[in-house]
This record gives sequence, structure tokens and C-alpha cells, in this order.
Amino acid sequence: ASTVSETPHCLPADVPAVHLRAPDGAQASVALHGGHVLRWVPAGGEDQLYLSPRSGYAAGQAIRGGVPVIFPQFSDRGPLPRHGFARTRAWERVVPTGAEDPACVTLQLTASPATRQIWPQDFVLELQVQVGGDALTMTLSCRNTGATQLSFQAALHTYLRVADLADATLKGLDGQTYWDALSGTHQQQAGAIRFGAGDQDRIYPWPGSPLFLAPAGPSGGRALRIEQQGFADVVVWNPGAARCAALADMPPDGWRQMVCVEAAQIHAPIVLAPGARWQGVQRLVGQAAG
Repeated sequence: ASTVSETPHCLPADVPAVHLRAPDGAQASVALHGGHVLRWVPAGGEDQLYLSPRSGYAAGQAIRGGVPVIFPQFSDRGPLPRHGFARTRAWERVVPTGAEDPACVTLQLTASPATRQIWPQDFVLELQVQVGGDALTMTLSCRNTGATQLSFQAALHTYLRVADLADATLKGLDGQTYWDALSGTHQQQAGAIRFGAGDQDRIYPWPGSPLFLAPAGPSGGRALRIEQQGFADVVVWNPGAARCAALADMPPDGWRQMVCVEAAQIHAPIVLAPGARWQGVQRLVGQAAG
């Protein structure tokens, strides 16, 4: 069964986390700090997420790597702290009334006096994480529990592990017009994304069909199919050598071992009437590279 007390590798013993294990051996670990997915190991596979060995886990600090939850603001696109506050808050586990599923967990963040000082809205934010076979499914939902309309941006800031970024390609965005945050201009994607020296920060519209990252994983022997629902945007991000060296919570060469492919809602914020609910899903499926 899944337990809150079990500590995954690379995680300090005093950081509460849930460890999931499906009957077929697929695993995931989720920290209550930030509602943060730390690792995902498909059945018979290797960890497919990048988690920085230099990340901190202190209260109020964001974890570097895994899957940070971005809410209610993306980056600095508004007056709130960068990427909002959900990734730095303590979440609570939702305990089911029936039998627990050892391969699934739901965590919850609700409005509090502390969040209302930053963002004066009432809400319930939930993240459900489920593993099994070759798949990891993450479902983020928000319900407006207040008496007034609320508007927010959101993302699952997924760090995917690669053996060598120079060999990795991301297919499925050919022909899409994207926003390049580095140049401040709109560009059109031609063919697959080849990362080369990294240093990319782009927002694409979701094409409605899966993306494919290959080769993926620490040994580069797999590909990942990336699917999403409810999120209208895709962020592709890598800091590159210079920006990575300036990040205290990343090793200087960490940029070579990861790429972020994020399910996001940025350009058109979600607007919820009182009592309304929104849901977005990102699903990662491992498969043979080819």
C-alpha cells in the first residue's frame, strides 16, 4: 500500500511524501511539499523524470525538477510570485472513503489566510497522480469555492530526463507558431525540435495529437509519448549552459540531462464562475525508442 512516511531516494528523510507502487511494479513518489511529483518509474523501466541533486526542500522553496505545479500564475505574467504559490505550499492528502489504491493518490491545496494575502480568492486545487504499466497520469483540477469569479493560469512543469540533450528530439509540433520568450518574437516551428545547445523557452499551442520525445530516460533507450487534455498550451524549456550555471539548485551540466515539456494554460487564462470546476491532464507513456 502507499504510505506518506516512505522516503524515496534523493529526498531528505524529513520531507513527507507518498510512494506509489502498482502491482506490475510501476512506481511514483509525490512530495506533499508543493504537491510535487518527484519520480516516475514505469514497470520494468528507469526513472523518467529529472530531479536536480542540488534541489532544496525548505518551506517556501520550490523543488527543482520532477513536476512542479504552476498556479495561479505562469512565470512573471502578473503581479504574483513567479509561477504562483502552489509549488511552495504544503498540500494535504485526500484519504478515500473506500479501499486505497496503491497506484493512485490525490493531494489537495485549499485557500487559506496565507494564500488570500497573495491572491484574494477561495479555491480548492487537487492533483491526482496515477501509475501503471508504462504510463504516468497527472490530473490537475481547480474548483472555485468563492462567491466571485476567478481567473488563473496553470501548468504541470514536467522535467523529463534524457541521456544527452544533444541527441534528443521532440516531434509533433511541426508547423506550429510559437512564442519565443528569449527573442520576444513569434516563430514558426519547422520539423522536429532539436535541442542542440539547449537554451529554449517557447510556448506552443497544443496540436491536439501526441508529442514524442526520443530518446528519453537516463539510458536513452526509450521514447515518451506525451498527451494532454484541458490544457491549451505546451511549454518547451531548457536553460542552456549559461543560465543553468547561474541556478544555485542545478549542477552546471544539469541542462544536458533534461528538457521540460509542460502541459500549460497560459495565453487564455481559465475563468471559473462560483462553484465551477476546471480540469487538465498530462499523460506520459513510455515506449520502445524508434
